[in-house]
Amino acid sequence: MISMYNIKPKFQALLRPTVAFLYHRGVTANQLTISAILLSFTMGIGLWFSNIWHWCLLFVPIGLLLRMTLNALDGMMARGYNMQTKLGEVLNEIGDVLSDMFIYIPLVNIAGVSDVLIAFFVGLSVLNEFAGILGKIIGEKRRYDGPMGKSDRALVIGLLCLCLFFIDIKAIYINTIIGLCIFLMIISTFIRIQKSLKDEQTY
Repeated sequence: MISMYNIKPKFQALLRPTVAFLYHRGVTANQLTISAILLSFTMGIGLWFSNIWHWCLLFVPIGLLLRMTLNALDGMMARGYNMQTKLGEVLNEIGDVLSDMFIYIPLVNIAGVSDVLIAFFVGLSVLNEFAGILGKIIGEKRRYDGPMGKSDRALVIGLLCLCLFFIDIKAIYINTIIGLCIFLMIISTFIRIQKSLKDEQTY
């Protein structure tokens, strides 16, 4: 299934020099994870006040790109420099859920956007990540399958906020995009559960 996760290996290859640079300066994987969470909180604040300060919309696409980079860096550093810990795994999983909530809940403040759709969007984001974790519990492999995983959601919302910065998009179109994302997240969640169950049968 098509997903931004499919390009992750190429993205990681570009970041390897940065990982080495940060490691030799004493930066840890957990510090990068916490930085990503704090960044997401800042993005959420910016998005919440974007109806007052329009330029705050730019926080989202720029911040989501930086968040994706930090998420890739912390995993690479943890694996590459023997920094994998149970605390790091907890921070990583809880951090992803918190980050999504920080960033996506403020979407309700965009004029005309359906509160109900945003509630479903945020709720399914959490459920989708939970389905990914279940893969590790029952099949011993964390699932990242799309078509609307963490990176895919970030791409859609980032592009949406970027477009909103330059043009006035009618609420009906925004709600349609959110609704489509919800539908794709449902599919993604079922795919993750299905593949986890298949993985479990191989053990």
